[in-house]
Amino acid sequence: MRIYKILNNNAAVVRDGQGREKIVMGKGICFQKKTGAAIDPAVVDKTFYLTEEEANSRFQVLVRDIPMEHIAIGEEIITYARERLGKNLNDMVYISLIDHVHTSIVRFLDGITVKNVMLWDIRRFYKEEFEIGLWALARIREQLKTELPQDEAGFIALHLANAQMDEAVMHNMYEITKVMQEVLNIVKYYFHVEFQEDDVYYYRFITHLKFFASRLVEHKTYEDDDNDDLFGVIRRKYEKSYHCVERITQFIDKKYGHSMSREEQLYLTIHIERAIHKTGS
Repeated sequence: MRIYKILNNNAAVVRDGQGREKIVMGKGICFQKKTGAAIDPAVVDKTFYLTEEEANSRFQVLVRDIPMEHIAIGEEIITYARERLGKNLNDMVYISLIDHVHTSIVRFLDGITVKNVMLWDIRRFYKEEFEIGLWALARIREQLKTELPQDEAGFIALHLANAQMDEAVMHNMYEITKVMQEVLNIVKYYFHVEFQEDDVYYYRFITHLKFFASRLVEHKTYEDDDNDDLFGVIRRKYEKSYHCVERITQFIDKKYGHSMSREEQLYLTIHIERAIHKTGS
């Protein structure tokens, strides 16, 4: 293994046998070395291979300026999240999450804390991601002796939620979460209910809301299929849920200028009905 590019004393870019760039890290692995010098694999603590070119380029810039221990804890959080969620995470999470962990630690040590105004909604909508965020705070406390506030678990959860979605909508997660909260409030006040957040129908409803809100902020919509007969049946069978969807439709149109298609109204009606009355399967 030979140095292709030196990032700092503790990190370098190398190339494997297929010419792919990888970032290797280890304490002092580049000290007093030049490009082309050999690196003993035994002194390498971490190896990063990001397949997305933009992510790889931006990560190299990030590595130059962030302490190795902050990068290591960020990578540990990402690895744990992949295992626990059982889902692919976009390579950009290495930039967004590690940079956030570093920034939040530096802020905290400077006596600055940032309030997460969406913490309650994040805990409800991204329950598993939030639990990973709490795990991350415990690891940061254990490894770096820094007691970050619970607000940071919410921010970490959002970064993980971002990384599970299409890259194009990643920067819209706050707006997506806000739309979800607004729609959920309409349903709660219309039916005068408090949802059982561990209920499978509530989980399906929230999942549907997440993708609906994503389409809304991206100005996309379902194309109306030839489902007039089914739409009529659902509207009559689940009359109260459909009236609730009518209110949601009016709200979305007025606030966001988004006209919900019949297809969107159809599926939203079904999910609300199941979440409220536990019908269907």
